[in-house]
Amino acid sequence: MSRVAIVGSCITRDLWPVRGEALEGVLYVSRTSLPSLFSAPVAGFRPAPTPPGGLRQHQHRALVADLTKTALARLVAFRPTHLIFDFIDERFDLLSVGGALATRSWELEASGYLAQRAFRGARRIPRTSAGCEQLWLDGAAEFAALVRATPLREARLILHSARWAEERQAADGSRRPLADVEVLPGEPADIGVHNALLARYEAAFMGLMPPMSVVEAPKARVADETHQWGLSPFHYGRDYYASIWQGLKALGVSAAPGLPSVPAA
Repeated sequence: MSRVAIVGSCITRDLWPVRGEALEGVLYVSRTSLPSLFSAPVAGFRPAPTPPGGLRQHQHRALVADLTKTALARLVAFRPTHLIFDFIDERFDLLSVGGALATRSWELEASGYLAQRAFRGARRIPRTSAGCEQLWLDGAAEFAALVRATPLREARLILHSARWAEERQAADGSRRPLADVEVLPGEPADIGVHNALLARYEAAFMGLMPPMSVVEAPKARVADETHQWGLSPFHYGRDYYASIWQGLKALGVSAAPGLPSVPAA
């Protein structure tokens, strides 16, 4: 039975719930960025005992993991048979906080943690800036070294290649261009710029990592207006998830009924 770890976003996580299955036996690391994963923890950060700002438990766990830098140790200890990467969450800006980096996710903004003394003087690093891209490339090289030096080298490495959708599809099947997209509320984003960035990220990552398999469904990258999580450039239609699941199944990924649930990082 496969033991799957995901370093990525909802586009990979949703492969299970879309098929009516629970995330059982799956380790899910999300709302982070490669440079943030390898950063020192945010000094002085104190997580609340219960999720603040209306966050759900899994959202809060992912946020705390990004700020305290616990995800990589859990990933190595998990010893996955399959390690899947997707870079859709690599859309948020970074924050430079003292000697640390953090992901400026919606969860961080909503949590109220930015008001803590730990974040005083935090400097924003725009995702599409040259500086952020260099930090990401450095993080990709560190991840490749981590894989080669730990039990992760025994996992089958898979890149779930994705892009922001450029079209949206209504319930009746009609399509029209997708426009007015945002990374965070009130912060417009350019689909073409982010897709070009993802293409560079993927090419660099493939060049640094040990051999990887790739799953993709470019023709099905269409935003679904009826998606359970709402309209978004990366909330696709059911055909997309079905196609990606078939690709993963061919690489040995299987459902794992009966295994205990593994909390998100």
